[in-house]
Amino acid sequence: MKIIIINGPNLNLLGKREPDVYGSETFEDYFSKLQFKFKDIELEYFQSNIEGELISKIQETGFSYDGIVLNAAAYTHTSVGIGDAVKAVETPVIEVHISNTHQREEFRHVSYISPAATGVILGFGLKSYDLAIESFLF
Repeated sequence: MKIIIINGPNLNLLGKREPDVYGSETFEDYFSKLQFKFKDIELEYFQSNIEGELISKIQETGFSYDGIVLNAAAYTHTSVGIGDAVKAVETPVIEVHISNTHQREEFRHVSYISPAATGVILGFGLKSYDLAIESFLF
């Protein structure tokens, strides 16, 4: 099984950025734990602050991978293009958010990805990624 985690803008700052919201662990450290936990899965990780690069990665992996775990971060609430990319691919996409976006600013309550995603997981901190990966195992 081959799964990719695609993270959007500012998630490269995990561990430094707003630790009260996002925690104090870097994603690279957390990704190592995911690889250890899911040894039988080929896990990949991609992060970009650039919308077009996220769209290109979704298109590149969206016909040959078994799953995409997508945290488009702020682009979730603004990018019709990323939502369209998720609609266009065959690979199932699980939308993930570290925080509960519905407990935050009102503009974060809207997702252009959710209507095209297989499922949405939010509010469980970094554990949201574990839950998304586990969803592909059933």
